[in-house]
Amino acid sequence: MSEEQRKQIIRIGGASGFWGESQLATAQLLAGGGLDYIVYDYLAEITMSIMARARAADPERGYAVDFVSAAVGPNLKEIARQGVKIVSNAGGVNPQACAADLKALIESSGLDLRVAVVSGDDLLGDAQRLADRGLSEMFSGAPFPPVEQVASVNAYLGAFPIAEALAAGADIVITGRVVDSAVTLGACIREFGWSADDLDRLAGGSLAGHILECGPQATGGNFTDWELAAGDYAGIGYPIAEIEADGSFVCTKPGETGGLVTRHTVAEQMVYEIGDPQAYVLPDVTCDFTQVTLEQTGPDRVRVRGARGHPPPSACKVSATWADGFRAGQVLFFAGFDADRKARCYAEAVLRRARSRLQAAGLPDFAETCIELIGDESHYGARRALGGAREVALKIAARHQDSKALLVLLQEITGLALGGPPGLTGFAGGRPRPSPVVRLYSFTLPVSELDVSIELDGRSWRHQPAASAAAAAPSQPTSPAEPPVPEADTDLVEVPLIRVALGRSGDKGDKANIGVIARRPGFLPWIWRALTEEAVAGVFAHFLDGQADPPVERFLLPGLPAVNFLLHGVLGGGGIASLRNDPQGKTYAQILLDYPIPVPPALLEES
Repeated sequence: MSEEQRKQIIRIGGASGFWGESQLATAQLLAGGGLDYIVYDYLAEITMSIMARARAADPERGYAVDFVSAAVGPNLKEIARQGVKIVSNAGGVNPQACAADLKALIESSGLDLRVAVVSGDDLLGDAQRLADRGLSEMFSGAPFPPVEQVASVNAYLGAFPIAEALAAGADIVITGRVVDSAVTLGACIREFGWSADDLDRLAGGSLAGHILECGPQATGGNFTDWELAAGDYAGIGYPIAEIEADGSFVCTKPGETGGLVTRHTVAEQMVYEIGDPQAYVLPDVTCDFTQVTLEQTGPDRVRVRGARGHPPPSACKVSATWADGFRAGQVLFFAGFDADRKARCYAEAVLRRARSRLQAAGLPDFAETCIELIGDESHYGARRALGGAREVALKIAARHQDSKALLVLLQEITGLALGGPPGLTGFAGGRPRPSPVVRLYSFTLPVSELDVSIELDGRSWRHQPAASAAAAAPSQPTSPAEPPVPEADTDLVEVPLIRVALGRSGDKGDKANIGVIARRPGFLPWIWRALTEEAVAGVFAHFLDGQADPPVERFLLPGLPAVNFLLHGVLGGGGIASLRNDPQGKTYAQILLDYPIPVPPALLEES
């Protein structure tokens, strides 16, 4: 592509944030018109394990089938008519099968769309070799799991192979495990001709991908001020990034759709699951988001600029999933006086009965049990005070290496119904079944050991990573100055954090990320003063495992302005290894928003 042909702005729509996303997005984005690309992100560590099990049962599965059948398939003719290119990691652990399915559909529709596959992330066949290397888990230091229990091993690939596939003429690019933002960054690299040394631009394109990767979370979904967006959640708009050649972009959405795009909706998505905002590490660039600024330039239009880039590491992250026994549980309901006490009494009796049966059968005790009451405020670390709760949902769950032991528990959860406290009821379509406990094991490998390839029109070739001059002399970001500790010349008043800030939270393995965005810059010093690492650790002490040191890390983003918290060992193992009702920390921001923040009354009067 010549310099004259390069675009100054490309418009990319984000149509999927997870496997299970609504299928309405593609048609909505196409109806709005004017897009160059639509990108889809389907993968998470949990998703990879589910897809691995699907491939083990059927060699033709292991990918997001609904990407073909529901998201893209019904819209193929309009995609071809508008000339919109598609990039997706829907390939999961079987991108070739996904591509074959899609190509068959394209052929039967009489269309001429070229489908490329990016592969090389799947290292399951090397599991024994990796185990023999004496690897250590990058967070816990644990040894490699038993090879016979490993379900998937996938490296996180970057965006340059996607760009290469597009440059070769692909209309649709399907990948396996790439980082979520790479589907967007790959399009930017292709259209703008960015090189491996264009670090600030790569960081900007990655941030655009990060905003798009969770679909309507940038347009009012999961928004703290949810009532501003609730007028038409059913028709909420999916995000569009209008990206410029310098890496800055405008976030917007299709006209006549629900939701909203404001500085606050975009800021919440920006801080979502980023860990250290000064070192958001990706395969193509290490991003520094601390100085990013957001500007409302019009209705549903927010300009994002200020991302900075530093060289990526020479090693890439690899995540394996492995089976570690089974888990099972069930939810019941209690209503009436002291419903919380009755529910807890019932749960304890169920576990005593089940343990007695295990002992009689010569089976070991449960590896872990979990009793959670929804309605007694146990998620806040304290049960309700005087009078108790009048209605609660009771969840009883356990983990065991033998699924038969969990069948015993499930039998007793319902079997005690006539012999426990009054007020028990439930809604169920049958007894649940034990399911595998799948754990995450992450480590790093030198990028040079990966063999990434691209397939298009029956031809396959190896991707050659571009050399980066910047990597030879990496720069170090300068940490932002902490806001000065404010001194009040008047008595302070305590208000809940939600009065002065917004928040969003999510997970990374067994870690939770909570982003807190000040509603106005003047609130930031007071938030920083009150929300110390120790304060946040205290709020979530009932969830922390007590092994991490420090349990909480705090980071400053003065550009937004915002504070980001990373909580270690707080999710009971995370994902489908956890027995918790919230194994991904999705509610943690909502819990923290209740924390009292002392501020000067005059500051509140200004808002």
